[in-house]
Amino acid sequence: MAHAASPSLQSLVDETLAHVPALSHAVYNGLQDELKSRLEHHQLLAGWSKRRAHFASDLEGSLGRLLGLAREGGDPLQRERQAAGRGELSLSLVDEGQALKDVAIAHVITAIEDQSRAELHQLGNFFAALRGIARPLKNDNPLRAALFAQALSRAIEGVDLDAEGRYALMRMAALPLALKLQPIYASLCQGLRQAQLSGMLTSHGAALKESDLRRRQFKSITETPTQNATLDQVALKLDLMNTRAAELTPAMAHPGPAGAAPAAPPPRLGPGTGAPGTDLLSRLYDQILADDSLQPPLKVLMGRLQVAIVRLSRADATLLRRQDHPTWQLLNRIAAHGAGFQRPDDVDLKAFLQFLERVIQPLLDSAHPSALQFQQALTEVDSHIRAQAEARGQRSAVALERLDREQRRQEWQRMLRDQLEHQLDDAQAGKLMRRFLLGPWVEVIAHAMVQHGRDAVEAQTSIELVDALLHSVSPQPDEAARQRLRAQLPDLVRALERGMDSIALPPMQRQTFLDELMRQHGRVLRGLPALEEAAPAAPAAPSPRRPARTPEELLQQLLDERESQLPSRWAYERVDRGQLPTVPVALYSEEHSPHAQAALQDWIAGVHIGGWYHLFHRSEWITAQIAWISDSRQMFLFIGQAPEERHSVTRGALEQLVAAGLITQLEDAPLLQRAIGTLMLDLDRAPAQGDDR
Repeated sequence: MAHAASPSLQSLVDETLAHVPALSHAVYNGLQDELKSRLEHHQLLAGWSKRRAHFASDLEGSLGRLLGLAREGGDPLQRERQAAGRGELSLSLVDEGQALKDVAIAHVITAIEDQSRAELHQLGNFFAALRGIARPLKNDNPLRAALFAQALSRAIEGVDLDAEGRYALMRMAALPLALKLQPIYASLCQGLRQAQLSGMLTSHGAALKESDLRRRQFKSITETPTQNATLDQVALKLDLMNTRAAELTPAMAHPGPAGAAPAAPPPRLGPGTGAPGTDLLSRLYDQILADDSLQPPLKVLMGRLQVAIVRLSRADATLLRRQDHPTWQLLNRIAAHGAGFQRPDDVDLKAFLQFLERVIQPLLDSAHPSALQFQQALTEVDSHIRAQAEARGQRSAVALERLDREQRRQEWQRMLRDQLEHQLDDAQAGKLMRRFLLGPWVEVIAHAMVQHGRDAVEAQTSIELVDALLHSVSPQPDEAARQRLRAQLPDLVRALERGMDSIALPPMQRQTFLDELMRQHGRVLRGLPALEEAAPAAPAAPSPRRPARTPEELLQQLLDERESQLPSRWAYERVDRGQLPTVPVALYSEEHSPHAQAALQDWIAGVHIGGWYHLFHRSEWITAQIAWISDSRQMFLFIGQAPEERHSVTRGALEQLVAAGLITQLEDAPLLQRAIGTLMLDLDRAPAQGDDR
């Protein structure tokens, strides 16, 4: 083979490039066959037919560009993300359309990995070895599934279909692409083996470090009943085990006087040996400090804090009974926030540790710490995390607040029209006045709300002007009132013109209204009705006027209109996220289940500023922190571990990601729950080890 003598990144990419034309045509043929074979795809044919002649060349060109970047030694998808996020705020918007695109890309990645899991693992080991990396990651492989999924997505973007139509094409193209890629990957691996490089394909995955084994043990608790174990359950199991151990302990070589109590088994290591619950507390702390997801500096800090916790346990019996005890909540919060940092030497992590040192010092200095002191420390930590997150998102907050208000423009317009309709019915306004207020002026008010805020002075001024305008065309009781109105009209007209300027109302429409308004004002100032009385018509049965809605009814209308309705496609999405925490997708994705909808809304209600999350975005999983949430909770700002990575996510997109299993908390299980789970596993194995004697 071309690369057998001296295989390299460039030679592997070159061989892959040679297969790209055939790969592109295979995907085209698979799509074409699928579209023709199923009647439900008929609606996609019109858009597909306009672009199908160019699809294979589009896919070939997209793959060529990405593989060309990979050949240079960089990460082509990283460059794509940098180009997409370029700008003053480096802010990307994840709306419902982008979320749907991400779900489609995740589906394609899963299809490819299912077909070529072994080959991708071997290639990942090889590329990691080339870079001298001990533990290969997916991003180390420039030929990974995400590259081909991204290229397919870019080729399908050229098809004249909406987001749902392109999503359907992505799903149809996933299998043909995966089937054609498998022999390509297999050929690359075969060439590496022929070059006597089999060791580079397998050596990196052959041995597991102790930390890897520990991580797998932690992960296994989510698949066993121990994941929901409680402190009471582990205490009972531990007491039973200690009782058995005491019964089986042989008499000492030199027993004491008759009637003396038998010698107790050696206690577990840890501070405060001998106090009630010491063995449980010590064992729990052993598990906490063995948690491999904890950064080493945090382990050191928690090790120091153990002394204060042991002192607390002597006076507070609820510590080992309540998992919501402030002490455990403090440890959980510290661990959850620390999980968001990639390296122990991270500058922000060091600053967090310095803050924690100041917070825990009073606990360490106290001879008899109390639960209240731990609660105060927890409150300080929560406030600090929130303040730091808000500071990270501060430079994006103004733009995002306006974006959030922009998304509410139509809702505000509907609410304003509903209110004005009732007001105009009472005012008996003419047709032209009614059309102006319900049309352009509603836009003026909504525009002021978007630009300055719903309760801003500019918005309230525009709303109050409606009353002034209706008053100006109402009959005046006497000459003095008419003179006061005459003095007010110039300011009123200028305010109207400023409002019309703000929405760039067309000159003809503007002049037609102002001419009619001037005519009506002239009649009112002469003591006449603003509108000329029409010839009497035959009386008609009065149409019943709908009663004015209360503020509560208007609010409920808005809530109903904004209620998310997840399309049926989310009901069957399942994305395997490999080593990432498992999301209970079925809990959220049943479209018509009230329990699923309630669980989905509860999950989103639990999203809070300062929390760290895993989410799938632009072909990869990223770790990001919530730095800002709009007042309406319709917009969320995620900031990655690098401050320039900023992603604004709409509520609708967040619902779609949750339902598809493409977002989860960074730490699905709290630190204490993980410690309880692994301790239960250890205790379950202990009897079997004790019997083998």
